[in-house]
Amino acid sequence: MDFNSERMALLAIDLQVGFCAPDGSVARRGRDTTMLQAAAKKSGELVAHVRNAGIPIIWTQMTLRPDYKDGGLLTDVYKPKIAAGGGLQRGTKDVDLLPGLDVRAEDFIVDKPRNSAFYASTLEAILRARRIESLLVCGVTTAMCVECSVRDAFQRDYATFVVADCVGEYNPERHRNALSAMAYGFGNVLSWEQTLAGLQRGRFTLAPGTTD
Repeated sequence: MDFNSERMALLAIDLQVGFCAPDGSVARRGRDTTMLQAAAKKSGELVAHVRNAGIPIIWTQMTLRPDYKDGGLLTDVYKPKIAAGGGLQRGTKDVDLLPGLDVRAEDFIVDKPRNSAFYASTLEAILRARRIESLLVCGVTTAMCVECSVRDAFQRDYATFVVADCVGEYNPERHRNALSAMAYGFGNVLSWEQTLAGLQRGRFTLAPGTTD
C-alpha cells in the first residue's frame, strides 16, 4: 500500500538535552549516550531532506512538572531516577531540543508527559488538521518513546516509517529488538537509502512484516 509524501509528516521524538547530550540528566546518571548522539546527528540530516521535500516537521519534548506530580508510574516506579536527578523538569535546559537542530518557526513542537507522543498531547489534533496519513519517524529511544509512539500511531491507522539510522537506544540489544518488533507488527523500518529514495519518489510503500 502506497502513501504519498504530500500527506506525510516527520515525527522527531525527544531529541533533547536530557536524553542525548553529554551534560544531560541521563548522561549524568552514567548512561552511555553515544548511540543517541549519533541518531540525533543523523536525524538532523534527515530534517534537511524532509524540508526540501516540503514535509511538515513535528518535534516532541518529554517534559514533567518540577514536583513530578504528573509523572505517575513512570517516575514513581519505573524510572524514579528521573525525579531523583531532577531530569526533564519543565522550564529547564534538560527538556530543550538539542542545540544545532534546525528547529524553525513553522515547525510544530509537542510537549508530552509519557513515552507515547500521542498521550496527553496535541499531536493527533495537529495530524488531523494537516490531514496527515503517514509518519516518517526518527528520535530516541528506540524501545521506549519511539516504539510506544509507533504502536499508538498504528492503533490510529497512521502508517509509520521508522528510519533505522535515525533512532537510538542506550542498549544495542534492546535497540535491535525494538526495530524487529516494529517491523514485524506495526510499522516499516527503513534504511537511510530507502528513506532518501522514498523522499525522491514522493511516496512510501507500507510492506507489513518486513524491514524492506
